Amino acid sequence: MAQRLILASQSPRRRQLLQQAGWEFVVLPVDPRVEEGVDRSCPPEEYVSRASYGKAESVALQVDEGVILAADTIAECHGKKLGKPVDREDAARMLRMMSGCRHRVLTGVTLWHRPSDATSRHVEQTILEMDVIDERRLQAYLDTGDWVGKAGAFGYQDGLDWVHVREGSESNVVGLPMEKLAGWIEQLEAAPG
Repeated sequence: MAQRLILASQSPRRRQLLQQAGWEFVVLPVDPRVEEGVDRSCPPEEYVSRASYGKAESVALQVDEGVILAADTIAECHGKKLGKPVDREDAARMLRMMSGCRHRVLTGVTLWHRPSDATSRHVEQTILEMDVIDERRLQAYLDTGDWVGKAGAFGYQDGLDWVHVREGSESNVVGLPMEKLAGWIEQLEAAPG
């Protein structure tokens, strides 16, 4: 990769994924108001694509050179988008909804090249299945606080034995489809600009 990589995210999980894969990058946090401006009524795929684009755009305005990487992840179950829970009761509601069901995790990724302003947008889907969670197990998990700040109120990376990937990328569930990232950046850098 010729250009420096700029992660437009405050997610410690995305930073960890990149570090574990040996990527060198700098972090520029995104104004949280960017996500608030995305229409929540749009379909899940469009929502994560728009949210990641907004994050990338806000950081692109701050840098002269590099490849900006922005992402947004949500869970979707029974047609309902599940972002980060606002509190414990919201987390319990989400987990009860997914208990015993298959659901999707969608991550929208936007790459933005500076100074050419070439962009690429991608949406990755992973299908998961959650075991039936009884009330004792649910409350025990909520007590850990591990659900805070995680789409769908759970973190696959926490090693939960009651959440199973059935199709797609495990790292996508954590917040970034690492298997595809290098190829996407190569394509962006090779694009005429």
